[in-house]
Amino acid sequence: MTAYLRPRDDAEAIALRAAHPDYLVLAGGTDLLVSAHHKPAPVGILDVAGRFGAITVDGGVAHIGAGATWRAIADHPELAAGWPILAAAAREVGALQIQQRGTLGGNLATSSPVGDGLPVLLALDATIHLASARGARALPYRAVPIGYRRIDLAADELIVAIELPAVAPGAYQGWRKVGTRAAQSISKVMAAAVIEVADGAIATCRFALGAVADRPIRVPAAEAAALGRAPDATTAAAVAAATAAAIAPIDDVRSTAAYRRRVAGALLSRFVMNAGRR
Repeated sequence: MTAYLRPRDDAEAIALRAAHPDYLVLAGGTDLLVSAHHKPAPVGILDVAGRFGAITVDGGVAHIGAGATWRAIADHPELAAGWPILAAAAREVGALQIQQRGTLGGNLATSSPVGDGLPVLLALDATIHLASARGARALPYRAVPIGYRRIDLAADELIVAIELPAVAPGAYQGWRKVGTRAAQSISKVMAAAVIEVADGAIATCRFALGAVADRPIRVPAAEAAALGRAPDATTAAAVAAATAAAIAPIDDVRSTAAYRRRVAGALLSRFVMNAGRR
């Protein structure tokens, strides 16, 4: 019979994780309960639902508890104002029932290549905060995924928060999810970007993609094609070409590699054009 533990507070959750590193951590359960049908029963369950859920914005920096639900993120006015692409992604995660239960920390932990929030975290240059009984550590999100559904998380650690730095005033933020349907669809391609234009040229940019590799990725070649150039059609075409050459998506039941390559380039080039219209 599977053991079950439910901590009374955040500190107890960390202590219980240290004592039971082999237990399955359950937050919203929207991924784990589905996958449970295909896996052996876990030794035990550590139910952290309702823990680490606070969202605060202080000094232009957002701290989002790993247990914050997608609906809480979508409805948070300060997140919508400062980091609108995260709020937009949150509104398109599954159905309303999923948004009420699913958590940003769970999205990070399962680290699916098609996780809706993950390219956004790359584009926003997020920092992930981890905690254990041994102490705390913080990692740039770009260093967290280390393979297909694998992240840099020790057995006794919990993801406790996601930190978002302030985005420069006036910077363009873009996000787009492409699936078979307009809603409640697993992504074929996802793209996110933050682009800052100064004196008619792209001063900084971060381009991120999902569903085109074994993990969410930045696209340095596309960023290099954009930096220092005007946000116009010529630059957009260069970004699209650099993106198509840099990524190696696969054919699967949802889409083809050729389609993903073409759409990924088109989305990032569209973001460049949008940044130029601001």
